[in-house]
Amino acid sequence: MLFLVGALLVLGVILGAVVHLPVPVGAAVGLAIAVWLALFAARERLSGRRRSALPHHERGGLR
Repeated sequence: MLFLVGALLVLGVILGAVVHLPVPVGAAVGLAIAVWLALFAARERLSGRRRSALPHHERGGLR
């Protein structure tokens, strides 16, 4: 996962998407995205555990 994040960051720099911003701003935006992804992953992981404890018909499965 970290390799993918690093590869995307390098790709962004090579393509020039981040070059127009100062380095601290780019780093802050990258950190904000990383925190958002971590919170989203934690929330999804926790909600998946709660959903798996419910019977199938209460999870909204196909009927």
